[in-house]
Amino acid sequence: MKWNRDLSNPRVIVLKGLLMLLIALMAGVLLFMQNPGWLTGLLLGCLVFGSCRFYYFLFYVIQNYVDPEFKYAGVLDALRYVLSRKKLRK
Repeated sequence: MKWNRDLSNPRVIVLKGLLMLLIALMAGVLLFMQNPGWLTGLLLGCLVFGSCRFYYFLFYVIQNYVDPEFKYAGVLDALRYVLSRKKLRK
């Protein structure tokens, strides 16, 4: 069986996104159920917010404001770019 590495089918893309949302929701619910309380809920909210903002930074801010010519395939590529750029350290 030949695997196509480029995900281009819109239905499959949406399905993949919904599955990622389901994983995140289930993990959050299970963590909250393990230790219910306002502090757990607040920390989970901070985790989600911070993670979303970091993802936005990696895949939107860098590409549109820092270096429009740089293209990368994933989080590890983006992190390598951020950690290796001398321009970003100034």
